[in-house]
Amino acid sequence: MQDGTVIRRCWAGGDDPLMLAYHDEEWGVPLHGDRDLFAKLVLDGFQAGLSWRVILHKRARFLEAFDRFNPERIARYDRKKIAQLLKDPGIVRNRQKVNAAIGNARAFLDFQQSNGSFGDFLWGFVGGTPKQYRRRTLRDLPARSRESDAMSAALVERGFRFVGPTICYAFMQAVGMVNDHLVTCFRHREVQRLGA
Repeated sequence: MQDGTVIRRCWAGGDDPLMLAYHDEEWGVPLHGDRDLFAKLVLDGFQAGLSWRVILHKRARFLEAFDRFNPERIARYDRKKIAQLLKDPGIVRNRQKVNAAIGNARAFLDFQQSNGSFGDFLWGFVGGTPKQYRRRTLRDLPARSRESDAMSAALVERGFRFVGPTICYAFMQAVGMVNDHLVTCFRHREVQRLGA
């Protein structure tokens, strides 16, 4: 900062401007819209086995390639579209993950038709409001939780794939269901206020 104040972050992404912006503006901010949650769940599925940095740097292309994560369109993807996606160097070209994204779009639409709000369903795993944690070190961050285990099982039961407990916990952190910014991070208090 220009006044000499040092900004303390829990994880910074080094000098990567995309990672810094993601930490400072998106990670942990409560997200409720069905479509937004679906898009984030699909991206987190693609992250499996990779770092978020990889996905973040490909996110703009993912948005284009997957019709801005429109579930109605994704649900209709055919073999020709899948072949096209698997040739696109701008995304993660993994056949299982691409097929899972299509299956997840169908599962999402089925869920909405039968049960209504996908957002209400997912937020129900944390009682509808963000869980506020006071973690002091990155070692205190869990890879999964009771809630992410339950969310994973419920999603799998409804036909979703690439939604294991670890993926679900990363998703919960990203969409603000849990505030896992460290207490020493400038975003901890800001995100806490957003969830109040």
